[in-house]
Amino acid sequence: MPAAKPFVAACVQTTSGRDIAANVARASALVRDAAKAGADFILLPETVNIMEPKKDLLRDKMAASKDGGLGAFRALAADVGRWLLAGSLVVAGDGKGKLANRSFLIDPKGKVKARYDKIHMFDVDLGSGESYRESRTYAPGKKAVTARLPWGRLGMTVCYDMRFPHLYRALAHRGADFLSVPSAFTRPTGQAHWHVLLRARAVETGCFVLAPAQTGGHEGGRKTFGHSLIVDPWGEVLADAGEDEGFVAARIEPLRVIEARRQIPSLRHDRRFS
Repeated sequence: MPAAKPFVAACVQTTSGRDIAANVARASALVRDAAKAGADFILLPETVNIMEPKKDLLRDKMAASKDGGLGAFRALAADVGRWLLAGSLVVAGDGKGKLANRSFLIDPKGKVKARYDKIHMFDVDLGSGESYRESRTYAPGKKAVTARLPWGRLGMTVCYDMRFPHLYRALAHRGADFLSVPSAFTRPTGQAHWHVLLRARAVETGCFVLAPAQTGGHEGGRKTFGHSLIVDPWGEVLADAGEDEGFVAARIEPLRVIEARRQIPSLRHDRRFS
C-alpha cells in the first residue's frame, strides 16, 4: 500500500544520437533542470545512451564503452540527490554475442537499486517501409521486476512491453503502484496507439504510469513520437511533453492508487479460467 506523501515525477524527453558521451551530457543537463524545478523522481527514455541504427557499429561501440554511461548517471543521481531511472541503456549482454536493453533504478546516493531487461522484442514490419528486428541485437529479459521507492513500489518495463497487458497485471499483483515505461516509440505507431495503450495500462492496473520518451529525427533516419506522458490511475493524462526535447513534470498523489482500486477493484476480481 503506497504512502500518503505526494512527490513530483519528471519525464525527460531526448533525441539521442550515435555518440554516447554527447547523449549522456544532454540527458544529464535535462535531469539537472528537472531537479532544479523540484522533481523528486526523474525518468529518462529508452536507449537514452545511444541510438545507433547499424547493429555491427552498435556492438563495436558498446564493446569500447566501459559501462554505456551508467557510471555517469550514478554520479549524476548522487550529485542532484534524486531518484533517477536511467530509462534504458544499451549495455553489454551476458554472453552469446547479444546486447541488453536494460533499465536501471538509481537512488539519491548513486546506488543501483534495481535493473530490468526488456522482455518483449520489437520484431515488426510496419508496412510503411519501417522494419525492426530487436531480437537480432538484444537478448530478451526473463524476469518481471518491482522495486521499492520512498512513495510506494515501482514496476519496471520498457517500450514494446506496453502491448502485453498480462505483464502489467502481474506487476500490479506484485504490489506496483507506479509503472515506468521508458520508450523510443516509432512515429506511426505512436500516433495510432501511444496514448490509448498507456492510459489503458493505468486504468486496468490502478497505477500511475510514467512514460519518458525519445522524440524527433535521429541519425540514420529513425523518427520517434515523443509525447512523454504521466498518467494517473483513473487514466487521466497529467502531463504530455509534446514533440520537443525537455522534460515534463506532475505532482503524484499516491493515495490516488488506493482510491482508484477502491472504486474499481478489478485486481481483486481476477479469476483463473481455461
